[in-house]
Amino acid sequence: MHYYNDNTEDLNLPPSKTKIKQQMLDLQDIGERLVGLSTDKLKQMDLPENLFDAVFEMKRINKFGAQRRQMQYIGRLMRDVETAPIVAKLEAWSGKSNQHIAWLHKLERWRDRLLENDTAMTELLADHPEADAQRLRALVRNAIKEKELGKPPKSYREIFQMLREILPEQTS
Repeated sequence: MHYYNDNTEDLNLPPSKTKIKQQMLDLQDIGERLVGLSTDKLKQMDLPENLFDAVFEMKRINKFGAQRRQMQYIGRLMRDVETAPIVAKLEAWSGKSNQHIAWLHKLERWRDRLLENDTAMTELLADHPEADAQRLRALVRNAIKEKELGKPPKSYREIFQMLREILPEQTS
């Protein structure tokens, strides 16, 4: 009796047509995300010149058939580009990267700690003496008052913005 061996990794077969097509569609999806970027962000992507030009040209095209062909062209150009750094930067900009989300959560925890006890303020200022202690203390006092009086959380938001400056995001 003969059993079929489904372990195709050992056979060193080329990728199937379906897999190749899926890879092309994935590259086109990344290309669409690039097309959606502003010109300034597009310049920050450090793309090869031919890909940058193709994406920039896509922004000018307004006929559907031409757009489809241009997206296919962008997908073909992207075969020769390392896409991991592009995807990482796109995700960071869209707020989806785990590192970025973790940083935002860290800022939120600091803000909550500052509102709950005074030792957090001492700890933060000890680690970051460059911070404007007077302004931060005033914001904390105002945020507590706003919460007690049921006012809009203006100072609460300002604390978060100030923490963004004090504790910058670590980029790797």
